[in-house]
Amino acid sequence: MNEHSSRSHAIFMITVEHIEKDESTASEHVRVGKLNLVDLAGSERQIKTKTVGQRQKEAIKINLSLSALGNVISALVDGRSTHIPYRDSKLTRILQDSLGGNARTVMVANIGPAAYNYEETLITLRYANRAKNIKNKPRVNENPKDTLLKEFQAEIERLRTQLEEKRRQKTRLTTAAPQMLRQLEAHEEATQEVRETFSSLQQEVEMKRKKLRKVVKEFQVIVFVCFY
Repeated sequence: MNEHSSRSHAIFMITVEHIEKDESTASEHVRVGKLNLVDLAGSERQIKTKTVGQRQKEAIKINLSLSALGNVISALVDGRSTHIPYRDSKLTRILQDSLGGNARTVMVANIGPAAYNYEETLITLRYANRAKNIKNKPRVNENPKDTLLKEFQAEIERLRTQLEEKRRQKTRLTTAAPQMLRQLEAHEEATQEVRETFSSLQQEVEMKRKKLRKVVKEFQVIVFVCFY
């Protein structure tokens, strides 16, 4: 539809590597980032463009690649698909990381306000609406060995913290042990005093019981004599 169009997709890829040296372990941590700038060719309807020959072949290939990209987007949005058809097109193979990989993706849809382009505008908006439903969870691109090393270092630090806490608890326990021992001895002394007091009370109660029995017997004798 645009005679000055390049009739192709344009992809500009920038890869950045960040190397961080750890002096304590004499190792290097590598982080990799990639930026893909993609200008997709517009879909064309043969009925409107009336293209023939080489132009027609180019339009067919453009539409096929856009169709393959649409299938990939649909499979990613569906969530139930076990196979994502990245290999159906060179375009989807190149954009695999940007679509369903470890990436953040922004899509800008170019539409025309003219009524003449109504169908193309509607198709483009539906295309963009499907693409916005793709959910990615990007994370930092690091060497797996570096990631594993960081996890081990974090685990070592956690264990070191636990060890220090155990040592502090042991120190507090050692410091508090003499005081606890004195409290235990005082408790035992108090318990012994209670036992002695209880034993004394038992003896006193037993003596009073004996006196009471004696008084009861004497009272029975007096009553018997008086009755006689």
